[in-house]
Amino acid sequence: MSDLSTKATALLTMHDEFVVLPTAWDAWSARTLVDAGFAAITIGSHPLAESRGQEDGEGMTLDDAMEGIARIVASVDVPVSADVESGYGAEPAELIERLLEAGAVGLNVEDTVHGEGRMREAQEHADYVAGLRAAADAAGVDVVINARTDAFARPELHGGDPLEQAILRMELAEQAGARSLYPVKPPTPEALAAILARVSLPVNVTAHPVKGSVVGQLDEIRASGARRVTFGPLLQASLTESIQELVQPWR
Repeated sequence: MSDLSTKATALLTMHDEFVVLPTAWDAWSARTLVDAGFAAITIGSHPLAESRGQEDGEGMTLDDAMEGIARIVASVDVPVSADVESGYGAEPAELIERLLEAGAVGLNVEDTVHGEGRMREAQEHADYVAGLRAAADAAGVDVVINARTDAFARPELHGGDPLEQAILRMELAEQAGARSLYPVKPPTPEALAAILARVSLPVNVTAHPVKGSVVGQLDEIRASGARRVTFGPLLQASLTESIQELVQPWR
């Protein structure tokens, strides 16, 4: 566990300032990103599922996801954080055990339980985060839990005001032991600013590598107060367009 602990601490320390954690989906993309100079990477569930011919939204099983994560982690020698959706039905202790066995030292966990077609209640999700924190602490690894809410993305699943729900869920996740917070798809810069004003943990913004984010490009993201950037499925999607352009003349 010593190596895992060292990597987890290194990943967490990167959040002290501002960190871009580009999103990989296989060994090739992971090695490419590390060779480009990134000191840590993330694995996205959506692009990972695409690479396996499966569906995002828990179309993968826990075994599927962990097999893919382990292959990617083994291909690089930097800290890796992995998107585990809502946990694939695993209890927090099992999820942390499997994550560490795969070699990852961070995780995204969301409040939409796709397999059940519902969103966890705010406190229910916080309790799941707290369980992950307790299991990681028991293992002696400060796993960087990036607590995600789909309050903006899936308002029909909670029935409340999206901004109020996002703030509530991020505040509870912070109290539960998350190390960073991920309010997916804030509709405006003002919505993101409202969350940043209520929490003290680093907040994750999704960006397209060319088009940027809801608050703009890299400099604007820095200026917003957000401290973590990931690409989600957008890097893979942008490469899809580039590949199509490259091969089009050969048809």
